[in-house]
Amino acid sequence: MTEQEVLAEFRASKALLEGHFLLSSGRHSAHYLQCARVLMNPDRAARLAVALAATLPHDIRKQIQKVVSPAMGGVIIGQEMGRALQVDAMFVERPEGTFELRRGFALEPGDKVLMVEDVVTTGKSSREAIKAIEAAGGKVVAAASLVDRSAGAVDLGVPFFPLVAINFPTYDPDKLPPELAGTPAIKPGSRAQP
Repeated sequence: MTEQEVLAEFRASKALLEGHFLLSSGRHSAHYLQCARVLMNPDRAARLAVALAATLPHDIRKQIQKVVSPAMGGVIIGQEMGRALQVDAMFVERPEGTFELRRGFALEPGDKVLMVEDVVTTGKSSREAIKAIEAAGGKVVAAASLVDRSAGAVDLGVPFFPLVAINFPTYDPDKLPPELAGTPAIKPGSRAQP
């Protein structure tokens, strides 16, 4: 799937939003990718997951025993990646502010895991999820996401494979351009601000 085909999927589902957004990372942007919308159609979610799985090098893909994703944003794409890779998928969540496996999910010691996100901007959630996976006994062999918003700058400590890199500018709260500074920010993400 080409970058243009991926973006066409986002546009078709009205998942590419414009305005003033407060991202989960704490940064601001004039654009937001609402991955929940692009993934709400099961056929589209499956197509995107198959395309994302195809970005993984064969030597990594054959190692993967489990897919783990962070709740909430990564749950659907994580499930679809499990289907595409034919392995179990589970998720970590933050009942007390720190990611952990719950709901009877468990990893066997040394399970080789692919950590899957919907969007990576700063990598904070991804690194927290990787830490939780390792604390639960898994070994993260790679990470993947539908979208890399980091402009290629994110370091997750493992090989990272995004389906598409979209480099919409993001801004620190104290360095907003005038067109954003004059409008209230909408927070469409799922993570509470600190």
